[in-house]
Amino acid sequence: MSNRVYVFDTTLRDGEQVPGCQLDTHEKIEIARELELLGVDIIEAGFPVSSPGDFQSVVAVSKAVTEPTICALSRAVEKDIEVAAEALQYARRGRIHTGIGVSDLHVYNKLKSSPEAILEQAVRATRFARRFTDDIEFYCEDAGRARPEFLAKMVESVIAAGATVVNIPDTTGYCLPSQYGEKIAYLMNNVPNIDKAILAVHCHNDLGMATANAIAGLAAGARQMEVTINGIGERAGNTSLEEAAMVLKSHYENLGLVTNLNLKHIYPVSRLVSRLMRMPVQANKAIVGRNAFAHSSGIHQDGMIKNRENYEIIDPQDVGIPESTIVLTARSGKAALNYRLDKLGVMLSKEELAQVYENFLAMADSRKQINDSDLLELVGRERTWHKAEITLLEVDCGKEKPARARVEISYQGRTLYNEAEGNGPVDATIRAIDGIMQLDVRLDEYLVQAITGGGDDVARVHITLAKEGNFYYGFSADSDTVYATALAYMDALSKV
Repeated sequence: MSNRVYVFDTTLRDGEQVPGCQLDTHEKIEIARELELLGVDIIEAGFPVSSPGDFQSVVAVSKAVTEPTICALSRAVEKDIEVAAEALQYARRGRIHTGIGVSDLHVYNKLKSSPEAILEQAVRATRFARRFTDDIEFYCEDAGRARPEFLAKMVESVIAAGATVVNIPDTTGYCLPSQYGEKIAYLMNNVPNIDKAILAVHCHNDLGMATANAIAGLAAGARQMEVTINGIGERAGNTSLEEAAMVLKSHYENLGLVTNLNLKHIYPVSRLVSRLMRMPVQANKAIVGRNAFAHSSGIHQDGMIKNRENYEIIDPQDVGIPESTIVLTARSGKAALNYRLDKLGVMLSKEELAQVYENFLAMADSRKQINDSDLLELVGRERTWHKAEITLLEVDCGKEKPARARVEISYQGRTLYNEAEGNGPVDATIRAIDGIMQLDVRLDEYLVQAITGGGDDVARVHITLAKEGNFYYGFSADSDTVYATALAYMDALSKV
């Protein structure tokens, strides 16, 4: 059996089903082109019969990319299949993805049918789809809860009818990894014509096991993994592309499986999807969360400084992240403090470091997180570029007029002033600051979190700026969200 795993990305279809995160056609094209650079094998571009917009998106993506196979979803209904085929007419390689529910719950309660009728409908749909393309994928919806014997019969029948890939979804995220792996193994051993098709794993994350289930299925013989960037998708999401890809790389000696992915492109694509879908990545998200390669514990920091592999099984550069970060907090030790001071060009003796460390702990208890300007303050040094300070911020906004911000910044002994309009108070404020600071950066992430709740709540703002492949983080908190945003933005700019 081949050790090659095909990567089927469904960010633009299953991933886009997240409420409030819909993409327009231009945004889908932008993501599709980045997925092509990432090296995915198949892009599921949409469900053409569901809406005119989805139909046009599949057409546009088919024209925009050339290397990946473009896939369109359909139900096991002739009209769906015809519309999917029409949407794929410009694809260099097109795939129709059709299917039907196979669990008893779906057969009897959802479809109001019988196993015999469902089997007949599945075979008929597969044969009909073969009129339009030789690349047919059939999904057995809710296979995770289906009876093994009926599922095996379904898989055998659709392969005989012309399916080249058969998708075995754990639609509700119900299975344990051992159960899902056993289900794939059962099919590999009990479907006589299984060598004529590829089994695909499509796992949902309702119980937090999507990645584990997908890996169990691949280990049992499946050779296509269906994934989304950042693990987005219906309800709790789908198998995360970045997690599954790095599991295969990290455990190659155990699994012996490979993909065609350009792993260094993972983080840029993650940031793009997060920005376009307006869906921040949780800080502790594996592989791409902002804390995935951040270390604040003194014990961990000391080990990291001595050898990165003490606490990291993945080199952040392997996924496109420039470097790990040592975050200074009250939990940090002398080694981390000395490491950061050394980066700033400050060399201290053991006695000096001990004294500075005592002052550092007191500062960290009050300020929570210590940045470079704080360290320079501790040791009595100054850096002019750290002296940018907002001395005035006024914003006018309303429903019938564009927002206008007036900003005054004290910087390098001068007072600088600018006004700007924007799409809301935050946008106007950032534009006004950009007009003063004149730094070519891109706002990569903007996250506002409530700290306490209530009308007098304090907003904690996190901002990520991107410049020349590097990322810079800014933080602030204030009862005025716009002012907190301005402070966080300046904090990030100071690091640029």
